[in-house]
Amino acid sequence: MKLAADLQALSTRLGHRFRRPELLVRAVTHSSRSGVNREDNQRLEFLGDRVLGLVMSEALLAEDTSASEGQLAPRFNALVRKETCAEVAREIDLGDALKLGRSEMLSGGRRKQALLGDAMEAVIAAVYLDAGFDTARDIVLRLWGNRIGSVKEDARDAKTALQEWAQARGMPPPAYIETSRDGPDHAPNFVIRARLDNGQSAEARAGSKRQAEQAAAKALLALVETDQP
Repeated sequence: MKLAADLQALSTRLGHRFRRPELLVRAVTHSSRSGVNREDNQRLEFLGDRVLGLVMSEALLAEDTSASEGQLAPRFNALVRKETCAEVAREIDLGDALKLGRSEMLSGGRRKQALLGDAMEAVIAAVYLDAGFDTARDIVLRLWGNRIGSVKEDARDAKTALQEWAQARGMPPPAYIETSRDGPDHAPNFVIRARLDNGQSAEARAGSKRQAEQAAAKALLALVETDQP
């Protein structure tokens, strides 16, 4: 089986030549495009999630040999969450190769975080089935790059930390207010303001409310910690 040009380009960006190219075809096929003679990527997504989890577990243990399970767990979650998978997918232009049904294509499916994250996991599974764990691990580690080394800071739950900061000073929990929303329905941007009872606040923009809230909390936490004597 010969890969189409878009999939051949994706294979090159992955740095892997598939012996079973049908695996890559399946990995980029969304359920909206599947049919009698075409399998979608849902089963591969399930497997890829587990392969990614094992790779990241090994990498985190090697990165910090003294970290406790309680310290490793949030770092692991930050590395394997759908948002991170989607970020990596965007970096390799995975969206350009997605096989989507007409409705998903018209609604901007190539840019949707959930679809990109799922497809990234499916591609990892395709590499694993095609060439084994060692090859899959090498590709994942290369694609995730410095995220592994910097995840200690990125994994900090800013909303929880900010709430604990406020409670320690007798304040109620911070408030999170959506101040604006723009962009198309399939790819909205949210601006969220995190505000403390003492009037201090900070804003952040992101592609989901959860991300914007975390970013706003992180910005406000940095502000209040800087202001401390």
